[in-house]
Amino acid sequence: MVFLPFLALYLPYVLSNNNFSNINLPPEHLPYYFTAFPEVANQCREAPECSFKNYTDTVKHWGYELGHNWGEPQYSTPDCPGDHKGWVRTKLDQLKTFYIQGDFGFVKQQLREMKVLCQPVFPDDSILECSDHLRYCRGRNIMINFTRLIERKEPIRYKMDVLREGDIVGHCTLKKEEFEVQTDHISALQSWGPELRFFTEIPQRPIQDGLCDVVIEKPTYIMKIDATVNMYHHFCDFLNLYASLHLNHHAETFSTDVHVLIWETFTYHSTFEATWQAFTQHPLWDLKTFKGETVCFKNVVFPLLPRMIFGLYYNTPIIYGCKKSGLFHAFSKHILHRLQIPIYKRANRKIQVTLLSRDTKYRRILNEKELLQSLKDDESIEVKRVVYNRDISFKEQLEITANSDVLVGVHGAGLTHLLFLPDWAAVFEIYNCEDANCYADLSRLRGLHYVTWRDKDKLKSESDGTYEGGAHAKFVNYSFDKEEFKELLKEASDYVRSHPKFKGFIVNAANEQRRDEL
Repeated sequence: MVFLPFLALYLPYVLSNNNFSNINLPPEHLPYYFTAFPEVANQCREAPECSFKNYTDTVKHWGYELGHNWGEPQYSTPDCPGDHKGWVRTKLDQLKTFYIQGDFGFVKQQLREMKVLCQPVFPDDSILECSDHLRYCRGRNIMINFTRLIERKEPIRYKMDVLREGDIVGHCTLKKEEFEVQTDHISALQSWGPELRFFTEIPQRPIQDGLCDVVIEKPTYIMKIDATVNMYHHFCDFLNLYASLHLNHHAETFSTDVHVLIWETFTYHSTFEATWQAFTQHPLWDLKTFKGETVCFKNVVFPLLPRMIFGLYYNTPIIYGCKKSGLFHAFSKHILHRLQIPIYKRANRKIQVTLLSRDTKYRRILNEKELLQSLKDDESIEVKRVVYNRDISFKEQLEITANSDVLVGVHGAGLTHLLFLPDWAAVFEIYNCEDANCYADLSRLRGLHYVTWRDKDKLKSESDGTYEGGAHAKFVNYSFDKEEFKELLKEASDYVRSHPKFKGFIVNAANEQRRDEL
């Protein structure tokens, strides 16, 4: 594997104190980790307490490594059976385009772009390096001055004036012209330009010369996050944070012994708060934590952001005809593993169907009982109706989703749960409410089969007249034709039933059951 030449000076490629408990990864990810860090593999082989020895000799590459070439084995290769509709010239170009747009190829692109913007001379100097447009950055021995926050009376969220000239500094040689070129995406959630444009070179060493009120020893991820009430938008934050772990390439990159500082003064609250457990074992910080202080970070990461131009996944332009992103697949497995979501053993071959029922004002299924009643005689499926609200913890929601074969629901953020369905699953977005690409594209990225309503003559919308924004498909409720609903659900179920991974899952479950009986 080829790395940028200066990284070895600043980043560890071995585990400190043989702390193998920090390698808390899904078993299928372990060979990729040990291949990426052969020094850690050697540590494990020689350490009696390392329980991962069976994973240290299998060579597997994620695919984003700078020394890895297309065509060599990698974590996942996109599936592109469909027509690209004129985007590119060849099938190979189609595959590569999807891989760069929404897969580990996106990570590789950021790695290729990485450049030192503030150059150290000695190992204990500051350093700042970033990808193009300051979409992803990381630094060492960086000082941020939060003393002016005392003067701020209004709450801070999505503000681009939190820092001023000289509020973020380091002892290194700033490449001013190159730095200015990169500060071209100035928008709150598009890049770190609004903050890092004020980076200043200083003659003192912040930590050694005692300029800091607080010194943060552990690595810190500074996060600018999207809407925390909406699963679709908030999981853009988590997916980009996961991709940033891969970008921040060192032996303890997947450790949870790190801090997270959220770049706002609002105290964090979210239904999805448990997801942070996949990334940090410490309480979340916000800007109030260090109000009035100068803080030095020995290691700081500014991760990929949720609304980057052509970013992941809110603004991802996906080429036609492709699906199955390895990055999205790995993210799904990582979250389910870290949150310890159980996968049930199956006692039968019935397709597990989960219907997302809405308790919101709009986009409710008015004839939901009728649709569910029409499925009762179908012995090939088991249907569970759920309402994913605050009455069900997020981990419980994930447990239901991860053990579903078909996820059914009207357009809404709850369908973001599709990220955590099994690999063989299907998504039935009953009606996309004229937002045709949103969950169809997310399903493609996750590699799932997608079905939605086709005949608008077989659905009826009903407005209560309270929405004043004009007629809009997202602000009404719906009734659906019973027979058409059953036909589309059958299409989704048949796909699952014929999927090789589903068949293998059922066979393995049956074999385990026989072994248990014996």
